[in-house]
Amino acid sequence: MKKVLLTPQPLICAPPVVLVGTMVNGKPNFMTVAWCGVASSNPPMVSVAIRPARYTLKGIQNREFSVNIPSSYIVKEADYCGMVSGAEIDKAAVCKFNIIYGELKNAPLVEQCPVNLACKVEHILNLGAHYLVIGQVMETHISEDCVTEGKPDLKKIKPFVYGMGALPEYYALGNSLGRGFFVGKELGTKK
Repeated sequence: MKKVLLTPQPLICAPPVVLVGTMVNGKPNFMTVAWCGVASSNPPMVSVAIRPARYTLKGIQNREFSVNIPSSYIVKEADYCGMVSGAEIDKAAVCKFNIIYGELKNAPLVEQCPVNLACKVEHILNLGAHYLVIGQVMETHISEDCVTEGKPDLKKIKPFVYGMGALPEYYALGNSLGRGFFVGKELGTKK
């Protein structure tokens, strides 16, 4: 397959879309982030990349934040939270988010999001254009109707991803390609 050389860029083609929640000046604020991921499984940690000028970063100073995984049902609201600043607009009110809290009172959770992670800030790394915020997951909340046999069910959660391409677009997850740690067995097993 012939390749085309591009300028250096973090081309992770379809990162998940999340809403990062913080408390800023006593009010819940949410920002859309596609540059996020799992940082560790034990202890459970996630990372989010936030530009220094973003209003949401002020709330990170409280040392708590949330990562809310929206379903495709609220793609418009998630997109809106990335288009306007919480310094000027009460995004939670405009989007009609029901705000709930777990034990961390500076980590507002969006009830309409099927998965919510309440996090304590562990590290903030200045990487240039973005700060990488690493948070330890202190609580994981999931909607009852998104659980099958006691486990999260992606088909029910309906997360979506951000397509970094010629046209930035959101994409719903498609069909299953095979069971993890199983489909590869068709190529053989290790000795």
